[in-house]
Amino acid sequence: MRRIPGRAVWLLAAAGLLAGCGAGANAAPTWVPQPSITLEATPPPSAPNQAPSQTPSGPQGPIPNSPGVPRAPGGGAAGSGVLATGLNQPIGLVLLPDGTALVGERTTGVIWHVPLQPGEPVSAVKTITGLAKSGDGGLLDLALSPTYAQDGLIYAYVTTPADNRVIDFTLEGPVTPVLTGIPKGATDNAGRLLFDDKGDLYVGTGDAGSRPLAANPASLAGKVLRIDGIGQVAPGNPKAGSPVFARGYRTADGLCASDAVGTIYETEAPAEINSLEPGADYGWPTPNAQSVAPVATLPAAHRGAAGCAIQQGTLFLATTDGQALLAASIPRPGRVGTIELVHLDQHYGRLRTVVAAPDGALWLTTSNRDGHGHPIPADDRVIRLVPPPLGGGSTA
Repeated sequence: MRRIPGRAVWLLAAAGLLAGCGAGANAAPTWVPQPSITLEATPPPSAPNQAPSQTPSGPQGPIPNSPGVPRAPGGGAAGSGVLATGLNQPIGLVLLPDGTALVGERTTGVIWHVPLQPGEPVSAVKTITGLAKSGDGGLLDLALSPTYAQDGLIYAYVTTPADNRVIDFTLEGPVTPVLTGIPKGATDNAGRLLFDDKGDLYVGTGDAGSRPLAANPASLAGKVLRIDGIGQVAPGNPKAGSPVFARGYRTADGLCASDAVGTIYETEAPAEINSLEPGADYGWPTPNAQSVAPVATLPAAHRGAAGCAIQQGTLFLATTDGQALLAASIPRPGRVGTIELVHLDQHYGRLRTVVAAPDGALWLTTSNRDGHGHPIPADDRVIRLVPPPLGGGSTA
């Protein structure tokens, strides 16, 4: 049983449902909660080895010993700018009500507060300890509670030595498990979080390096799960008592939605954009006649689908291998138009996360220190830009 202080909103919807997430009329899934693993939240480091700082403005020369790889400018066209540098594999990024951001480092568990304007101080505000960073694990995503203004809760998807799990915490308080027992493996420990407009939490998971788990409806690996804010199975899930909403993923690399569009999209490396449907099988590892095909596939030159965001009827997609920001219009829910190359083509290297801000800007993180990129001293970075209008870019 987990603590639930300050959760009046959730208790109204979940009174009497404090049993484990596997409860239900149908057969229980093969996972079990593992509350014995303890994660801790420590005070932020007072003197980090490499605190983020502002990137010098203006173009820079080639990276030594890395011919042909451009070095990122400190600013750019269309209102773009680097807000923080020197981070270690930032993935999770959430925007606070005041327009600033919290950014989590995968390997260290440090969460940084990043200001809205270049040149303002970047500060560490919390560290999640006890993480396992092998197999691409660690601190993998962040999400704000729908009632953040009242409860101050932040959710995170993390890897521990025993499992992948969802936790929550406040900046001043301890870590609490929300959903535990998601399989952990030697590879593919991906994780993404998204709250919908009803307050349900969607959790994208990787297959943990075991392909059969993605197709197994009783496993939490290789799935998109749907739970409520205290970790209970969301009402109306495809199978009563199960948090599984959809299955058949190797890695869920992005989840995005907007109230105006009304559809949740999932993005998956190397090249898929999927429209999320309840109970659907997306075909990993072996497609069948019932598998749902992607609504779009990225071109060969810009693969490495990562995080996604929806801004004013346009889906934006960060790419790692493609090293660019892609975009496609959403002509109707569940579809996307022609994929365009809109910005940042090889300007900042590998892009991991993109988040839409209420003011029309996009916030992104780079992923050049993940062992696959060509980092420069400024990496990794947090970037804010106002994207150019769709239709002004080239076809990707």
